[in-house]
Amino acid sequence: MSLRAERVSWSAGGRLIVDDVSIQIEDGETVGLLGPNGSGKSSLIRLMAGVRSPSSGTVLLAGDDLAGLRRREIARRVAVVEQHATTEVDLTVGEVVGLGRIPHRSAWGPDTAGDSGAVARALQRTGLESSAGRSWHTLSGGERQRVHIARALAQEPTELLLDEPTNHLDVHHQLELLSLVRELPLTSVVALHDLNLAAMFCDRLVVLSGGRVVAGGTPAEILTPELIADVYRVRAVVTPEGPRGVPSVRFEPGRVDAARSASPTSPAKERRTSDYPLSRG
Repeated sequence: MSLRAERVSWSAGGRLIVDDVSIQIEDGETVGLLGPNGSGKSSLIRLMAGVRSPSSGTVLLAGDDLAGLRRREIARRVAVVEQHATTEVDLTVGEVVGLGRIPHRSAWGPDTAGDSGAVARALQRTGLESSAGRSWHTLSGGERQRVHIARALAQEPTELLLDEPTNHLDVHHQLELLSLVRELPLTSVVALHDLNLAAMFCDRLVVLSGGRVVAGGTPAEILTPELIADVYRVRAVVTPEGPRGVPSVRFEPGRVDAARSASPTSPAKERRTSDYPLSRG
């Protein structure tokens, strides 16, 4: 077992954002977090990374409660790629990737051979060796996301958490980036909006709505017209015509009926989502 949330809740400004969530991520899995805006995906990513502390419940990393671990120790094992990570400082690509070594160094300690080797491996794995001397500010959005993944890899983590990494990228860079994530020898959790990308690149999906887990399972189990109507309030046709036979989702115009438009916390919603496969743990 790699990463586990047990009945985790988190509130902000008097509003419950993550509501009694329990999920289990197995070693080596690529798990997609799905759900509409405001469903709690980004907040759950931060809770599982130890960036925020839950109001209640527990997050376990290889059986260790994150609440009992020092931030530096967590950062040596868990790397996070945020949606809008940027910098105003004029750093080179190599320097940005080198920031991933901070959890492994003493406060003012110099780079070691181990640091240099980790940075070189991260640059090589992400295809950025020839770009190490380029200024961060000359990079495209897709190139910046790749650099942030390289920075995360330089941490040498066991878990990689990505918060909507394909936002604002063109189709080519979306496919390229998720292919890279999929091939990494890590446990990965990826918050995504695009259902077709989730089906293509994730072993398992966890669906959030109103801060709660409403379904979990393989893409074929989860991506059904009924669930899409309930959670996203849109009509969809789902066929097994994606790569390797994974589900392919095509959206259609038209209103979802009133029963399916019920709020995520209504009794009708609870009855419907109980019919879907739930995530393990």
